Amino acid sequence: MSNTETRAEWHECLASEEHDPEQIQIIEPKDVALGSADALKVRRTLPSLRRSFVGAWCFADHYGPETGVCMDVPPHPHTGLQTVSWLFSGEIEHRDSGGVHAMVRPGEVNLMTSGYGIAHSEVSTPERDLLHGVQLWVALPEAEKDLVREFQHHVPDPVDEDGVSARVFIGSLAGAASPVHTQTPLLGAEITLDPGVTWEVPVDPGFEHGVLVDTGWVDFDDVRLDNTVLGVRDAGLDHVRLTNPTDAPARVMLLGGEPFDEGIVMWWNFIGRSHEDILRMRAEWNEAPDDRFGRVAGYRGSVPRLAAPPLPPELRLKRRFRRGRQ
Repeated sequence: MSNTETRAEWHECLASEEHDPEQIQIIEPKDVALGSADALKVRRTLPSLRRSFVGAWCFADHYGPETGVCMDVPPHPHTGLQTVSWLFSGEIEHRDSGGVHAMVRPGEVNLMTSGYGIAHSEVSTPERDLLHGVQLWVALPEAEKDLVREFQHHVPDPVDEDGVSARVFIGSLAGAASPVHTQTPLLGAEITLDPGVTWEVPVDPGFEHGVLVDTGWVDFDDVRLDNTVLGVRDAGLDHVRLTNPTDAPARVMLLGGEPFDEGIVMWWNFIGRSHEDILRMRAEWNEAPDDRFGRVAGYRGSVPRLAAPPLPPELRLKRRFRRGRQ
């Protein structure tokens, strides 16, 4: 998914300083329109001014349920990251410059590795009018930021326990493991809780964990999370406890990963390590996109591709690290 804002924000992304893992940090979403005023609206919790990462997860958009609203994102670039698409309902057509043409459907994960550079488009299909899901980004470590383009697809089987259903699309949880490979240890799962259910599940104590509430509200380690917010705790505990205190089902996305200690500069759809990286990527996309990013075949929208917006001339993007700026 692209950031389609014409005045793209810049973020000095800092891996959060360590906190007591018994504390839950609550991040409220920011509303963002993907294009014009009548375009799909998303709720963005990462990055935020309060937190930049959960493990290597560095971007989280949550959208829907929306009826009669089309996602139509023309070809746009990515560098230095992996995109993870997960739907609750609807259908999205994906095309990329690696030659992949695939559908994003509920309960099926699509992970695209941009590495050195990729371009792709995303268009919701008219056959499924209701659109509801999340788009997530994973920052690639510096040693592997220039990987070759790649696309992975997986359909996880549900893990059903008393009153709980989990679909593990990245990493491992509750005896289920995903074959999708990532460059840093991660966890990603959709979890549905029946009314009144409490579920305590073992997790890696070296992981940070985030709970993004999609439907209803839940208690995350006894801290109440309202609908659409992201609750995050730092590494140190060997379990996650989720409770649905309501009389209706609740659904959450559970994200986790080893703390990401590298600094990144994230601007528009690019991840780099310096201001100069971003300037170069922007120029290459705007002036010679096919050279680095390749061509997306088959996209039929009215706009052939999104142009990277201007960088504010007064700003110099800086790289931040877990403990201070360098």
